[in-house]
Amino acid sequence: VFLAVVVQRMIAAQAAGILFTADPVTANRKVLSIDAGFGLGEALVSGRVNPDTYKVRDGTIVDKRIATKTVALYAVAEGGTLVRELAPAQQTAQVLADAQILALARLGRTIETHFGCPQDIEWCLADDTLSIVQSRPITTLYPIPGAQEDVDDARSDAEPHVYISVAHQQMMTDAMKPLGISVWQLTAARPMFAGGGRLFVDVAPDLASPARRNILVNVLGKSDPLIRDALMTVLAREGFLPPAPAEQPGASPANRTPGPAPASFETLADYDPSIVGELIRRSQSSLDALQREIQRRSGPDLLDFILEDIRQLKQRLADPQSFGVIMTGMNASSWLNETMLAWLGEKNVADTLSHSAPNNVTSEMGLALLDVADVIRPFPQVVAYLEQAAGDNVLEELARFEGGPQSRAALAAFLDRYGMRCAGEIDITRPRWREQPGTLIPLILSNIKNFAPGESARRVEQGRQEAAQKEADLLARLALLPDGAQKAGETKRMIDLVRNLIGYREYPKYEIVSRYFLYKQALLREAAKLVAAGVLRDAEDIYYLTLEELHDVVRTHAVDPQRIDRRKAAFHSYEKLV
Repeated sequence: VFLAVVVQRMIAAQAAGILFTADPVTANRKVLSIDAGFGLGEALVSGRVNPDTYKVRDGTIVDKRIATKTVALYAVAEGGTLVRELAPAQQTAQVLADAQILALARLGRTIETHFGCPQDIEWCLADDTLSIVQSRPITTLYPIPGAQEDVDDARSDAEPHVYISVAHQQMMTDAMKPLGISVWQLTAARPMFAGGGRLFVDVAPDLASPARRNILVNVLGKSDPLIRDALMTVLAREGFLPPAPAEQPGASPANRTPGPAPASFETLADYDPSIVGELIRRSQSSLDALQREIQRRSGPDLLDFILEDIRQLKQRLADPQSFGVIMTGMNASSWLNETMLAWLGEKNVADTLSHSAPNNVTSEMGLALLDVADVIRPFPQVVAYLEQAAGDNVLEELARFEGGPQSRAALAAFLDRYGMRCAGEIDITRPRWREQPGTLIPLILSNIKNFAPGESARRVEQGRQEAAQKEADLLARLALLPDGAQKAGETKRMIDLVRNLIGYREYPKYEIVSRYFLYKQALLREAAKLVAAGVLRDAEDIYYLTLEELHDVVRTHAVDPQRIDRRKAAFHSYEKLV
């Protein structure tokens, strides 16, 4: 092993500093920020002096802040450095002339283009010549959604963008792997852009359109008031969003933003309550057919089959009837909250009126886990085993204990119904409860410890009583108001819509994750064949390919292992982002 020694010529700098090719404060990639001080850059980096700060955008200096600089650090010819006090006139002088600022900015853009991402650059000036002594990526910037792989450059795109995090809407803020991102992008009703391992929707075209702006702000504001506030801040920024072209009535769907027509978001139709059961039956029938058919597929045919099934799933998710049921329930809920606040001064009444609403698959899942705890609770040996159990072979081990077969059957039944779910379930690559049943044990033990037998039934009945009492109270108070009979009648209609329909809004996601688990199992079986053939090193390497790329690998039996390694490294870096 040989040691390498780098020898660099010392530059006796008249001035030095740092150049960020993206503003480190605002993260604006179109603005360069330059810090400059007299003498060597060490004094600036160590915080000994306050630097001048210059901002450059599109070849124009847009801001200059001249600091008071009392001292500077200079190199000594005999070696070492010396701190000198600056003359009063120099203390408030501009370190770089305007021409030098612009020349340095051009150098920065050239370096950024070479490396493909925003740079943190150290520079110095000697004998009126600019020198670059170091350049490295800026590590504090969040990646631009939609940027090409290994490229973080949004400056060539002159259009404004407003990205909303899809993951935060789904209560899943962890980074996703490429396969998970690509499958969700294929499923989504409108284009989604990846950045930092997360998915975003660009709503700038909607905000620029007067017809769509209010709908977007109101719909998103109902689910997250903070997003509404952020959107209102963007709208208040003068000149950021260009005026949208006039929208003609009956315009072609091709000219509209992808997704349901705006009117669908405002629907309040009087659906027959039986429609929810019918929609669920259709969904379950489709899932049963998928489970049978996917078992018979392999190779490129399997990938073709999955891609086609995702296309059909996307169509079903946009079904006007299903979407109308969801939006009617949500709009009726909003109507109740807003109108009861105006008429009776009472806030958030829909929360109570929604208690124990039928057909809420997520609530039913929590209740089912309470029932599992009820089965296990009478068997101390099983409880003791679960308290020290490690790993995911829980089902196999339970049979050794008294009450084990009953406990195993209860947990297996739960997994049959909900085993495709997990934290972060919109990412197809995340381990499911069926794959890691041990993750459920702390929840089951908590239920055993904190609740008495029959808690599930008690919660359902308590919720029904609370909703019924709230309904009776509201209608009685409304009857005493002017036009009370009419107001009570309108309110009763909205309460019925909420009670009958609001639970269904959780079901489309349940269908999505159910299908994703079937896809995942089939893809992992195919990945095992690729490992056996020496194409992949590990079956889970497919998580670092898009679904389309995996299709090509299955077809050609050729893969770029370096691409997989790069994406693994990128994913680990994305995990640290917040």
